Amino acid sequence: MFVNKFFINKQSGIKPNGISKWFFWLIGMLALLIGMGSNLSCPISGQAANNLQTYTQPFQNSTTTLSGDAVEANMYFIKMDYWQVKKVTINLNFQISQLANRETSDITLSLNGTKFYSFRPKKETGLQTRAIEVPLRLIQGENQLKISGQILNKKGQQSSQLVQTPANWLTIYNGANANFEYRLQPPTTAIKSFYAHFSGTDTIANANSVITLPHQASNAELSAGMYALTGEARTITTENTQIPVTTADTAVAKQADYQLVIATYQHLPKVFQQQLDRQRLREHAVIKTYTHDDKHYLIVSAFNTKLLQKASRFIANQELMQETVADTKYISNSTQTFTSELQYGGKTQLTTSDDYLTGAKHQSSTYFVSLPVDRTNADGSKIRIHFRYAKNLDFKRSLVTVYVNDSALGSKRLTAARANNDELTVSLPKGKALGHSFTIRVAFDLEMSEAAQSDNAQTPWALIKADSEATIKSKPVAALLFTNYPYLFLKNATFNHIAVVRPRTLTSDDFQTLTNIFNLIGTYAQSNTGNIQFYTHQPSKTVLKNSNVIAFGTPAQNAFIRSLNSKLYFKYNRHFTGFLSNEKLSIEKTYGQNIGTAQLLRSPYNQRAGLLVVTAAKSSDVYRASTQINFQRNIAQYQGDAIVVDHDNNHYNYRFKKHKTVNDGVNAKTVIQKNSKLVIYLGIALLIVVIILLAGFLIMRKSGLLERKGQHHER
Repeated sequence: MFVNKFFINKQSGIKPNGISKWFFWLIGMLALLIGMGSNLSCPISGQAANNLQTYTQPFQNSTTTLSGDAVEANMYFIKMDYWQVKKVTINLNFQISQLANRETSDITLSLNGTKFYSFRPKKETGLQTRAIEVPLRLIQGENQLKISGQILNKKGQQSSQLVQTPANWLTIYNGANANFEYRLQPPTTAIKSFYAHFSGTDTIANANSVITLPHQASNAELSAGMYALTGEARTITTENTQIPVTTADTAVAKQADYQLVIATYQHLPKVFQQQLDRQRLREHAVIKTYTHDDKHYLIVSAFNTKLLQKASRFIANQELMQETVADTKYISNSTQTFTSELQYGGKTQLTTSDDYLTGAKHQSSTYFVSLPVDRTNADGSKIRIHFRYAKNLDFKRSLVTVYVNDSALGSKRLTAARANNDELTVSLPKGKALGHSFTIRVAFDLEMSEAAQSDNAQTPWALIKADSEATIKSKPVAALLFTNYPYLFLKNATFNHIAVVRPRTLTSDDFQTLTNIFNLIGTYAQSNTGNIQFYTHQPSKTVLKNSNVIAFGTPAQNAFIRSLNSKLYFKYNRHFTGFLSNEKLSIEKTYGQNIGTAQLLRSPYNQRAGLLVVTAAKSSDVYRASTQINFQRNIAQYQGDAIVVDHDNNHYNYRFKKHKTVNDGVNAKTVIQKNSKLVIYLGIALLIVVIILLAGFLIMRKSGLLERKGQHHER
């Protein structure tokens, strides 16, 4: 405005004095600098880098009730490295005992070992919510939130006389979360930077990550895509989000800011081909970052399909991707891409560092133990806890207890003589199957003597040593039911010779079905060394005999499914337009044309292998059935071997197998174990008969009856 006024005065013939000239010149330069400054503040990589983002990360906790006048719970959340965090808020949903005294009951929150907030519950009997802002200085990459406190039913001096009762409780409901407000740091050209954003929890939750394949991908390209998908699935920390595998022309791909593009060179769009060195691709596969119009791509390509799959195994190796700082990585036949083998050795270290528990009365620490999905615990398993504790305890009332899944296994009284070096070994109950995952909780009751009473919250204390361990003997899981799925399709935490029979022509529903099937398999696969092979036609007898088979699609799309119809639990009508009624479910004609099924069968080609068939008369219903086998929380609902899903989202669970095991030897062994007493009695009876016959023989021989009988025959 001032600059314009200067020119108006000049045109009117009015000459400003020297001071005015300098004044207007300075104002003009200032305006110019402000304009340049505003241009410099524009985001480098689109508006998203400068806009304030929000992301709510649910805690992976189920509704938990804690009893005792001293209560404690642990929760975990993570922060992405590329976030510039501005604010973090913890949102809690909880309820406390109606008998609790609000004047003396309190709850304290600590983050990564540092207390930062305490409050008293409101005078309400129902569900309470609390939003608590966290000091940013306490936030790390991986964060442990501890909720501790005392729920007291009396007040004043009487509280010191309290004993723990079932009426001292705090219930923490699921749905608790950490809400982040942050700005994004845009990715650099480094492969590790793209991988961090692509795998980020907020990126996946906002549907900003996709894996794209050619519209009609070859079998080799599909295998490469599944290696990449399963490698991502094992690193995703949320229970209800996944990275879709799709094609570039879909809406979900077009809106995603981060795309992993997998294709042989001849199937790549020209814009991606132009970014690659054809000469280097003659003997290599390539992984290369590329940015265009604020969209970030990681191109994975090769002329050779074997090299393409090898590059996808590189993508599936989290350590390699996090270490690659270059923008282009060439993969040759000699490049090592395999992840470390996670062979289960039987021993599990409960904690990598000493766990320090402070405060009087009940204090505990919980550990999660996971076995390979194809194994479960066996008799003879033990847990050894090595620990230290304070010497100013009332040793007549102080003890340590070990729990498995909240069932007490054993306790030990603490003593002054062993305070610096104590241990407790407990055995898991015989004959009790815990599955392939369970929790171990070590709880201390640290009671103070009256002479040692102190206001110091750091005393008394207990320390669980890092060499504490669980020695879990295991045995193979033998039940071919959805309870143990994807058992058989995994062995030693990697793919167990998986043969996938696909539709000849893939629809968008088929890509979604594939995503669902391999998302769950990838969640359990800890290694990328197994094999996934796709087939358009029915595989050879040799392949079927030596593989665990997955078939998906409609009968019209997949001839292999038509050939399996007589083996299915839910069979198609003769025109393959809908399912027929069976002994488990009466199916009306139209209803049978609009349901999807997932059926887990014993392979007709190998009695020790599995066959998963996800099928329906329409491809959209095939996808609908696959939504029940995509996440752990979904598959946990089913104990049978067949799932039916209809258009109203009703889903049903059925069991058809009379013998659930795939190994006849295991069946026989199980029968013998269940009837071990009968076998013992039969063995004793047989032994008695043998002894009686032998005794009779000896008596007859001694009395000469046998000799006389022989002489009689000679005459």
